[in-house]
Amino acid sequence: MGIREELERIGKDTLQDLGKVTDTQTLEQLKVRVLGKKGSLTALLRGMGALSAEERPKMGQIINEYRARLQEALDRKMDELSAREKEARLEKEALDITEPRDKVEIGAVHPTQAVLREVLDCFTGLGFEVVEGPEVELDHYNFELLNLPKNHPARDAQDTFYVDDNIVMRTHTSPVQARVMLSRKPPIRVVCPGRVFRADEIDATHSPVFHQIEGLVIDENVTMGDLKGTLDAFARKLYGEDITTRFRPSFFPFTEPSAEVDLTCFNCRGKGCRMCKGTGFIEVLGCGMVNPHVLEMCGIDPEKYSGFAFGIGLERITLLRYGITDMRLLYEGDLRFLRQFR
Repeated sequence: MGIREELERIGKDTLQDLGKVTDTQTLEQLKVRVLGKKGSLTALLRGMGALSAEERPKMGQIINEYRARLQEALDRKMDELSAREKEARLEKEALDITEPRDKVEIGAVHPTQAVLREVLDCFTGLGFEVVEGPEVELDHYNFELLNLPKNHPARDAQDTFYVDDNIVMRTHTSPVQARVMLSRKPPIRVVCPGRVFRADEIDATHSPVFHQIEGLVIDENVTMGDLKGTLDAFARKLYGEDITTRFRPSFFPFTEPSAEVDLTCFNCRGKGCRMCKGTGFIEVLGCGMVNPHVLEMCGIDPEKYSGFAFGIGLERITLLRYGITDMRLLYEGDLRFLRQFR
């Protein structure tokens, strides 16, 4: 059989097979069988070496024209089958958007985190820097540098979790302040939020794990008036412009003089109610002027610099802010409770 006859046979067979193809995979196999490196039409091109020099160009042109027509026919079929398969796939994967679905739950910030953000926003607005430190702390930073030496009676009140004789789960975030005073020179203005640990029994007002936000300011000529002004700004920001602070003398080894701070009752606005036990005030935090001995131990000259510190229990101010009576509700993850704070 001559090349022309073979060419016509290949073209006829290819078009017949093309009419029977129903999917792109089979079509691709047909294309390889005819036009591929080992395809029947390619084999004809290779067999042209047996022709004379005069016949070769003309026959080559004829074969290439056949090849182009077959290629065009195969491409048209591929477009047709691809469109059909795509339509079938989309129909199979289609979603019925009218079908009812379960309502998607929208999350919300936890009440303690919401209050924490407000508190930090308040203090950063006053020029404080937020600083954090390790939760597993050395006794040296957690106690000794805070004027709580070995066998100090105040250590008993801490009910500390000891890892060993020199390592504790921090009982407050004050060791972060000690680290800052050792590593920086005044002026210092930092606020230290974080998780703390004490060996307390769990009840409505106590937990072995809770959160504190402590603040520290060290500079020249810092006074108790600066401390009160700072806490007044904090109280008004968090609870309203009509809130006032009241200082009562207290004792903390880290500060001297020290004070407990009461705020106007947010429930009755000072008139006296069940929440404030008729006093018109609610105890919120502790504070005081940094003990000169603490400054000295941290390498700061107490003759030149003074400062104040304060400590706020995050859970306590959250309970007061929202009128929650049981601290355990903050930790239980009960969605019925948490949905109220969206």
